[in-house]
Amino acid sequence: MGKRDPRIDAYIERSAEFAKPILRHLRKIVHRGCPGVTETVKWQFPHFEHQGVLCSMAAFKQHCAFGFWKGRLVFADATRPSQGEAAMGQFGRITSVKELPSEAKIIAWVKKAVALNEAGVKDPGRSPKRNTKPVKVPTVIVAALSKNATACAAFDAFPPSHRREYVEWIVEAKTDATRDKRIATMLEWLTEGKSLNWKYERAK
Repeated sequence: MGKRDPRIDAYIERSAEFAKPILRHLRKIVHRGCPGVTETVKWQFPHFEHQGVLCSMAAFKQHCAFGFWKGRLVFADATRPSQGEAAMGQFGRITSVKELPSEAKIIAWVKKAVALNEAGVKDPGRSPKRNTKPVKVPTVIVAALSKNATACAAFDAFPPSHRREYVEWIVEAKTDATRDKRIATMLEWLTEGKSLNWKYERAK
């Protein structure tokens, strides 16, 4: 029997109206795919676990996101879902339940994620060989993120490589004006769940 987390109920209730049916639908499917799943909240987003993280979902102002922790492996021998406009996860910017793949397909991917975790398979993509040092976030970026909870949560949820891209882009600014403009852009994109290079990720 799966373990439900009341914090996810609260998360869904305070999400935008368009997002509520999407989040409820995804939650139901994950439980069907893994009856023993455990719910939790990490980086302020709902996560689903079974011997490790399986997947997560999130709601933003104008779209939802859903993705598998070991996405590369989950879709290694299967047709990758159509991403549409880039966002966190592997399903693009979700604005309605109709935009999601069929329940049967998602359940199959959930079961694949469960099998990977039960077998102890590691995702090499989450263990980068280069630049593995913790990302040092400058005070000016920390201060900006502290004023935007949604952007801060998205930043924390990204892998180190994505966080480092934002930090380096801002630090490399030649003037304070350019730096401030980049910080504003970062906050806008993070609020929408976008990485720095989101425009190019849709083609991958």
